[in-house]
Amino acid sequence: MRWALVKVCLAVTTMVVVAFAVPLGLVVKEMARDRALSNAERHAAGMGPTLSITTDREELTRAVATSEAGGDGRMAVHVPAVGGAPAFEVGDPRADARAVAATREEGRARITGVPGGFVVLQPTALSSGTAVVEIYVPEAEVSKGVTTAWLVLAGVGVALVIGSVAVADRLGVRMVQPAKRLVGAAHALGEGKLGARVPEEGPTELRLAAVAFNSMADQVVQLLANERELAADLSHRLRTPLTVLRLNAASLGDGSAAEQTRTAVETLEREVDTLAARRGRPSRGPGRRPAPGRGATPPR
Repeated sequence: MRWALVKVCLAVTTMVVVAFAVPLGLVVKEMARDRALSNAERHAAGMGPTLSITTDREELTRAVATSEAGGDGRMAVHVPAVGGAPAFEVGDPRADARAVAATREEGRARITGVPGGFVVLQPTALSSGTAVVEIYVPEAEVSKGVTTAWLVLAGVGVALVIGSVAVADRLGVRMVQPAKRLVGAAHALGEGKLGARVPEEGPTELRLAAVAFNSMADQVVQLLANERELAADLSHRLRTPLTVLRLNAASLGDGSAAEQTRTAVETLEREVDTLAARRGRPSRGPGRRPAPGRGATPPR
């Protein structure tokens, strides 16, 4: 019962932990990705005021170099042709030209994958076209903190499983120990130990079983006491007529009838002695006879 309860609790707790930990881990991963991309969009939006003021290559190069993302080599600006000047790029571009053109045509930000991570393309409207600010987000930035969060979730899950198993084991011990005591007391009572009793503790069902067992044991003791008293009284009452029969049998003389009478009297006397001997010996239950020399009355 104890191990069955532990196994059930282990299975249920494991299913609950998996049911909550797996979706939560996926949510953590998605939140880390959204955080990294949101930061990239913020850095891209920071170039908007600069582009609205100037599209000079040198000015934009300095602006990109002094920005946080540009200083890390993760920013690029794609400037369209302005006033007859050719289109140019500043920074460290990684995005495909088709993705930049599609962003310029759609006029909304987009995220596309590149080797080693992602790029966020943020369009910025100019007087003569649309510039595109590119922010590179490495894979490590997208998954930053995810491994730690997963390890924490795994640790919490393992702790919950271990705690539930420990609680189930304690509950199992609380249920099994009274049952073991009840079984031990039943064996002891069956072996003739009439003082065997069970503490009335534990779960309600086992406590009621202990009360019933103790009541039964008290009834057995009372019945045995009545049996011994009856055996003592009966043997005492049979002594006087048995003595008269023995004297009468001795005066019959010889002959087969006289010998049979004396044999019958001796047999009856042995039975009375056996009945008297049972007064001080507890009953051993059906099928258990006393060993020779241990309470048995030897024949005369």
